Amino acid sequence: MTRTILVTGGGTGIGRAVAHHFAAAGDSVVVTGRRPGPLKETADRAGIRAVTCDHTDPAALAALLDTLPARIDVLVNNAGGNTDFQTDGADDLAAYARDFRANLDANLLTAALTVRALDARLTDGGAVVHIGSIAADTGAGSYGAAKAALAAWNSGLAAALGPRGITANVVSPGYIADTEFFHGQLPEERRRTLIDATPTGRPGVPADIAGTVAFLASPAARHLTGQVLHVNGGAHRTR
Repeated sequence: MTRTILVTGGGTGIGRAVAHHFAAAGDSVVVTGRRPGPLKETADRAGIRAVTCDHTDPAALAALLDTLPARIDVLVNNAGGNTDFQTDGADDLAAYARDFRANLDANLLTAALTVRALDARLTDGGAVVHIGSIAADTGAGSYGAAKAALAAWNSGLAAALGPRGITANVVSPGYIADTEFFHGQLPEERRRTLIDATPTGRPGVPADIAGTVAFLASPAARHLTGQVLHVNGGAHRTR
């Protein structure tokens, strides 16, 4: 049976890989994001439709509802990223507050608003998957704080959605190559350090995350909820 999948931030990197993974499995996929160009590139594949939407904007989310099917089987909250890479360099207190809020909006509010907007459309027995970050555990300023808050918020979400048979989990990547995350600002020495921190000796790739997301949305994961699954090559280890 064909499912309907919504992937936010689906224009590039992890979001694109997730969308392509589900589409290849025969699902019907809707990708959203703020930039029409990358979204169109993602949607140049059968089974994927693109809709421009800023998930920090309640009005944009209300408009998005008019374009979506009546039921969403799987919601993947991928929209976000470290907004610190796009700041203007100001370091006064007002700028600090502005930049801190930008990361909270991009990485926490997007997920919370999207779930709230789609609550009545989420299919019983479905799945919600958020993309977190290793930074929630290793630290990275307001970005890490936002991703840690996402995981904490998801714990309550899992409890709220559980009676409907809907699972809610976080996939927490480490360093993933072939994405726009660093906006071209990752020095080679730092890249090498991130790879050397992994026992596997390689960077992650978007397909690593897409496969984990697909598992969490599969019948095999129906009793797995309220969890954070780390996909980082062992750079951060849990027990």
